[in-house]
Amino acid sequence: MKIGFIGLGIMGESMCANIVKKHNDTVYCSDINRAKVAELEALGAVACADNKEVAQKSDVIISMVPKSEHVKAIYEEILPCIDSSKICIDMSTIDPSVSVEVAQQVKAKGAQFADAPVVKSKPAAIAGELGILVGCDAQLFETIKPVLAYMGCNIIRMGDNGKGLVMKICHNTLTAQIQNGVNETMLLAQKMGVSPEDYHTAISYGGGQNFYLDGQWKNLAEENWTTAFSLQNEFKDLGICKRLSQQADFEMPGLENAMRVYQKGMDAGIGAEDWRATYKVVRGDYDA
Repeated sequence: MKIGFIGLGIMGESMCANIVKKHNDTVYCSDINRAKVAELEALGAVACADNKEVAQKSDVIISMVPKSEHVKAIYEEILPCIDSSKICIDMSTIDPSVSVEVAQQVKAKGAQFADAPVVKSKPAAIAGELGILVGCDAQLFETIKPVLAYMGCNIIRMGDNGKGLVMKICHNTLTAQIQNGVNETMLLAQKMGVSPEDYHTAISYGGGQNFYLDGQWKNLAEENWTTAFSLQNEFKDLGICKRLSQQADFEMPGLENAMRVYQKGMDAGIGAEDWRATYKVVRGDYDA
């Protein structure tokens, strides 16, 4: 089984590298950044001139790109190369409605499609320990699970096409709200004379313990904004959640508050920094 990987960004490059390392057949790759393609080629992947070549040569086609419009563009390009012999897996975080539309186009060609967005960030991508939330039929899930296991260790089927993305958006929205609570209470603790390290230790002993704080408190204390997952990408995900909540006619005040913080960060021009840079927004660095 030959695997193709389209999209070698912050997450995609490490995900593809794990497939190259663990798969016992050819892995093709492509990206608009040819330097990234060359890096994967040095690891053992086969470089392709474009996405169409990846689709032509691969049995399983994986895509990992930032936005809905990127996924739509990829599938407009490769759809002529898709037939009943192909399995398509999009691991991007995009609007569920767009993913369902693409799934229908792929299925009309006789191929199979799954949405399989990931949770956790760059270190987990490097380690092959991502969480993967899958939307597809049960039979396809069993077929693709070994491929997904090259990249992740917690793989769960959430339902049919689009449901993996619904769960990913719910996950990221919850994390943004947890992040906001961490920002506010950590900053208050410091203003009252409690160090970030002691704050983290104390939280870890009680009901407020959370994965985000455990992984990020030291970066926050050291003001390290190096990007593993950008503020602008999380802002995009919150926008998707807003559209889902409107579709469901369901008010989400916690989402609205998180969006206000992220909007201020975008307006301040720090969208390319890591999403934990919202800490600076809550601290008041960008107040007029």
